[in-house]
Amino acid sequence: MTSTAQRQELQAKIWRIANDVRGSVDGWDFKQFVLGALFYRFVSENFTNYIEAGDESIDYAKMKDDVITPEIKDDAIKTKGYFIYPSQLFVNVAKAANTNANLNTDLKSIFDAIESSANGYPSEQDIKGLFADFDTTSTRLGNTVESKNARLAAVLKGVEDLNFGKFEDNQIDLFGDAYEFLISNYAANAGKSGGEFFTPQHVSKLIAQLAMHKQEKVNKIYDPAAGSGSLLLQAKKHFDNHIIEEGFYGQEVNHTTYNLARMNMFLHNINYDKFNIALGDTLIDPHYGDEKPFDAIVSNPPYSINWIGDGDPTLINDDRFAPAGVLAPKSKADFAFVLHALSYLSSKGRAAIVCFPGIFYRGGAEQKIRKYLVDNNFVETIISVAPNLFYGTSIAVTLLVLSKKKTNNKVQFIDASGEDFFKKATNNNVLTDDHIEKIMQIFDKKEDVEHVAVSIDNTKIAENDYNLSVSSYVEAKDTREKINIAELNKEVTETVAKIDKLRADIDLIIKEIENV
Repeated sequence: MTSTAQRQELQAKIWRIANDVRGSVDGWDFKQFVLGALFYRFVSENFTNYIEAGDESIDYAKMKDDVITPEIKDDAIKTKGYFIYPSQLFVNVAKAANTNANLNTDLKSIFDAIESSANGYPSEQDIKGLFADFDTTSTRLGNTVESKNARLAAVLKGVEDLNFGKFEDNQIDLFGDAYEFLISNYAANAGKSGGEFFTPQHVSKLIAQLAMHKQEKVNKIYDPAAGSGSLLLQAKKHFDNHIIEEGFYGQEVNHTTYNLARMNMFLHNINYDKFNIALGDTLIDPHYGDEKPFDAIVSNPPYSINWIGDGDPTLINDDRFAPAGVLAPKSKADFAFVLHALSYLSSKGRAAIVCFPGIFYRGGAEQKIRKYLVDNNFVETIISVAPNLFYGTSIAVTLLVLSKKKTNNKVQFIDASGEDFFKKATNNNVLTDDHIEKIMQIFDKKEDVEHVAVSIDNTKIAENDYNLSVSSYVEAKDTREKINIAELNKEVTETVAKIDKLRADIDLIIKEIENV
């Protein structure tokens, strides 16, 4: 079976399990149990693979817990970040799931043990709370212990039956793909509440390529509104591992989504010492100030959300916002995220940010921030993309590319919203690899393309009140039917002559009738 066919079969099975097992439970509410079970199996097999180290004479799952020495445990935690005893492995728990009357409490104990195994080690914060949303005592699973156990067993047995092949051969990609497939489907079916934390893979791919373009290596990559980590992972997926030298950084305000992002890192085989995902509000409690600057920043922050803004008078003195001399409006935090990203960007790097279109032409504080960005030559490219690319919103968003290493004083505007730049799909429009390549070629060459791309001097933008809307500079193609006026006048004259002749004939007929 080809990898594509294997992946499609796996995805069909896992979505069927997710729907069959949940019963009357809302899919969005039930997602944590399926995602958690998948993660539990992954870390179990990943850990087993590490312990066995390719030695076929070792079968870790069949070993007794009491043969594990403190030295073995200590060494494993330092390397993997956590420890799982043989009896705690997914394979052993799933095997007896249907007959275990204490399944829900046993699972809770196992998850607590895995998390606490990292206590006192460098990985503690990366492991802590990973299973917090896999609540095995939740009433969403049922009102009785028996019903909870029955549904948990069904989830475990379903995930157990999935064929991931040999772990060391292809397991990592398949696990990660399965996890992202589940997240994307849950997001698509949940509407706005799901779309807020997940950027579709095809859009993530474009954003990652914009941020990483022509960088032979980057120190680290950062997402200040990390969501489920999909943007960071596209950088790993489409660029060699060695290019990103010091790892993946992100911050997420939602606790459940923060856990999803950390799980997503593990599932894509990014070890605990190569990622740092923090929990908190990036705008008022930013992390990683000591880690900046970052050579690559990618982000799809929430559109036009409320924030404290000038309600906190100290923020105007914040290093991130002070240079612009003004704070983003309280009801529209978009430019606060932009200025935060710019502050964390290195002198050689790029930031690629998904933005709500209105911030590029509205007045007030947003206009003043645009003035700061243009006058200091930080805006490299602005790209208008097709509508309906994201879950939960049909708007046509705009991509903003910031750079501190520009060699000219121009801003490139690209209109990639036409039908040549997306494929229509059932629920959402899609960017294919060809569309992404076409956009990247235009971005790279910086050449004007009629009705698609143009580069405008910063002085001209200033004369236009710092309007950065793509439609203000890229002339739209006139798709109206062209009419030959001379030919039309000739046709009108001929038609009028025919009407006159017809009237004359009718008058003649009427006279003849009257004379009869």
